[in-house]
Amino acid sequence: MLKILVLKRLGFILFTVLFLWFIIHTTIIVTDGLRDEVASVDMAVVLGNTVELDGQPSNRLQARLDKSVELYEEGYFKYIIVSGGIGKEGFDEAKVMKEYLVNKGIPSEIIIEDSNGYNSYMTAENTRAKMKEFNIETVMVITQYFHITRTKLAFNKLGFENVYSAHAEIFEYRDFYSIIREFPAYYKYILN
Repeated sequence: MLKILVLKRLGFILFTVLFLWFIIHTTIIVTDGLRDEVASVDMAVVLGNTVELDGQPSNRLQARLDKSVELYEEGYFKYIIVSGGIGKEGFDEAKVMKEYLVNKGIPSEIIIEDSNGYNSYMTAENTRAKMKEFNIETVMVITQYFHITRTKLAFNKLGFENVYSAHAEIFEYRDFYSIIREFPAYYKYILN
């Protein structure tokens, strides 16, 4: 009987510690993501997201691209990597992203397509491969606020010392799910 009470108490303590850890970690991620760190950099990296069935960027993706247009027009970077893969909808996210940016007045020749950016880590690897070709030392990642911390971690792990960030200005109900998902995803990136 005493053993069962001790196990229940330990279980409760463990649950409480994990819950508090989750709350603190999540608060840090959200705060970090909402606090843009913009500076003059060599290149912006816009992470991909869903392309709708009609071939247009989803609202999330459009918000990321609009943020990159805004910052490019303010003179923060000279090149933009658009990074994504071929989604289940059948569209190459990078091509759709480039087309959107060109239609917004961004010169085609400064936009680099990365059609193999299937996740944040692959995007960081692909950007690293472009470092010498484009003389890149500093980058600014542009994505959703809850995704910023993990994306910066991926870039830091691959040798980028100065990783700045800006978040897309869009908030949706499904952000709650995405924020929860970032907790285990962040630690997965730490361990890889």
